Amino acid sequence: MNQRVPSYYGAALPAAERNKVLRNTYWLLALSLLPTVLGAWIGVATGITLQLNGILGLVVFLGGAFGFIYAIEKTKNSAAGVPVLLGFTFFMGLMLSRLIAMVLGFKNGSELVMTAFAGTAGVFFVMASLASVIKRDLSGMGKWLFIGAIVLMVGSIINVFVGSSAGMMAISVLAIGIFSAFMLYDLKRIIDGGETNYISATLALYLDIVNVFQSLLALLGLMGGERE
Repeated sequence: MNQRVPSYYGAALPAAERNKVLRNTYWLLALSLLPTVLGAWIGVATGITLQLNGILGLVVFLGGAFGFIYAIEKTKNSAAGVPVLLGFTFFMGLMLSRLIAMVLGFKNGSELVMTAFAGTAGVFFVMASLASVIKRDLSGMGKWLFIGAIVLMVGSIINVFVGSSAGMMAISVLAIGIFSAFMLYDLKRIIDGGETNYISATLALYLDIVNVFQSLLALLGLMGGERE
C-alpha cells in the first residue's frame, strides 16, 4: 500500500536544491534496501511470519505500516528520521518474507524471485528515465492514483477473506500498473521541486518499489510456479 494523500507541486526549488534532494533520495533508497533484505532473510530463515494468516496478518501489517509511516512523518525533519525509516524497511522485509518463502517453495522459486527483482529494477529505470524527459506537469495524476490505491487496498482486504486466485491475479496486475505510475509521479515531483524532504521522498519511492515487487512476485508465483 502507498499511504499518501495527493500532493501538488509547490514553488520550484533552485536546481541545485532539487538535485540535492534527488541525490539524497537515491542514496537513502539504496540504503533502505539493505534492512529490507535482512528482514526478508530473517523471516524466511525463521518462518516467523508464516503464522500471520488471514485477519491476524492483516492487522499486524496495517498496524505496523501505519504506525511506522506516522512516526516517519513526525521525525522526517530530525536526526531520528533516517533510523525510523530504516526500521520501517526492516519491518517491510519481514512482512515480505511470507510471500518470498511461499514462492521459494516452488522448484523454480529462486528464478521467480530474481525475475521479480529484475522486473522491478527495470520498471524503476523506465520511470526514472521518463520522469527526466517529460516536461509537462503531472501533478493532476496524484488524486486519480490515490483513488486507485484506495480501491486496490479495499479489494486486497476483501480478497484476504475470499482467497480467490483470480482475484489475486487481477489485484496484482492492477497494483503493478498503479504503483508504476505512482513511481513516475513521485520521481517527477522530486525532479520538479515539489518534494523538499528526502526522507519523505524516499518513503514514497520505497513504497512504490515494494508494491511493484510484491505484486510482480505474486503474479509470477501464480502463473509460473512449478511444483516439486
